[in-house]
Amino acid sequence: MKKFSSEFGHSYNTYTFGYANYCLREKGDSLADIYASGYLPYSGGPDIKNIFYMARSARMPLDLFSLSSENRRIVKKFDDQFERTVTPIYKFDRHDHKFLKFCVEYFAKRHGPDVMPLARLKTILDSDLIIQIVSYHNAIDPVAYVFEVADHAMVHFWFSFYDLSLVHQSLGMWLMLDSARQAQKRGAKHFYVGTVYGQKALYKTAFKNLEYWNGQDWTANLKKIKQLGRDDASRTVGLTDLWKKEQKKFD
Repeated sequence: MKKFSSEFGHSYNTYTFGYANYCLREKGDSLADIYASGYLPYSGGPDIKNIFYMARSARMPLDLFSLSSENRRIVKKFDDQFERTVTPIYKFDRHDHKFLKFCVEYFAKRHGPDVMPLARLKTILDSDLIIQIVSYHNAIDPVAYVFEVADHAMVHFWFSFYDLSLVHQSLGMWLMLDSARQAQKRGAKHFYVGTVYGQKALYKTAFKNLEYWNGQDWTANLKKIKQLGRDDASRTVGLTDLWKKEQKKFD
């Protein structure tokens, strides 16, 4: 694991100097070790591979995982409603037009048209990080897809795409809960749920015993991470670090 930093911004008046932290995954590196060091996979450029960025990520220690009362309400709503299929990435048809259209349209409607263009989706699918794609279908149509990064010790719920007619029924949270249960069954130690920034990400704190990366280590202080999420808007800056600024962007 080769670590490097990129200058971000500063406030000289307060002697505050910011750097964005990254690492390059090298041959023989353990994914579990990279994630445990606070890094998540970067997918912001078409020519970038095996680069991870440090952020306020969150994970669930699966030996402590159990459903909260709110989790049980969501689970009761969707369990046994869909057919679940797990396909190793090397067997999945990544070029299927209907699948690609489903994923791109989900992101365009849910997060905006520039967040997941087709080129970025294909780059993610070809990243050599996804180990399997979990598909959920009703009797006729696909309902959701989940991209999982994993090794023997961890599972990362990297991206999900689903039928937006069910968004207000908490289908997205159910997909995460279902993946966490499956990871626990197979004996993984940690289940990673991505970053927790801003109000929109606070639904992830519905996991009991959730830990987050504070830049140095993992802490299970739910009160603190909720406060950070609520205060994030006041700390957001419109800057790009120098390394990222030099990279080719998706069109």
